[in-house]
Amino acid sequence: MGYHEHKRLENKNIGCAVIVTSDSRTEETDESGKLIKQRLLDNGHKVAYYTILKNDALTLKNKIIELTKQDEVQVIITSGGTGLSHKDITVDTVQSMLEKKLDGFGELFRSLTYQELGTASIMSRATAGVINGKVIICFPGSLGAATLAMDKIILSEIGHLVREATR
Repeated sequence: MGYHEHKRLENKNIGCAVIVTSDSRTEETDESGKLIKQRLLDNGHKVAYYTILKNDALTLKNKIIELTKQDEVQVIITSGGTGLSHKDITVDTVQSMLEKKLDGFGELFRSLTYQELGTASIMSRATAGVINGKVIICFPGSLGAATLAMDKIILSEIGHLVREATR
């Protein structure tokens, strides 16, 4: 089966969880989370869960475990905690849980970021993979990163990712 046949068969109504990791954002100030949720809804997907979590590895890990057990969640999107600071625990936490890594997401994200920001793109540790049959995608917390990830990668492949992860 070719790529276009796969795209035709993919689920168009994906249940998503959005986790923003930040020690300072609130629902009112979380522009990235708002953008992610709106892009999902605008494209016919569901936001089954949304939260802002502090940069705490155990809290994040427990929330991801909880979400992977929920039937209505097929994709978990995290925004924030992907940098080099000692507070940035999202990538390390998620990578320790991955059953399968999707290296191409981080590679493509960094390539697209390079086109916009130049060599600073090397500091992004954006990553993706599969945990318990659920797709998890992690990218930086800036509004620019959220826009790039959603508009240039995630929205065009989300259904295909879910289809493949659940086969």
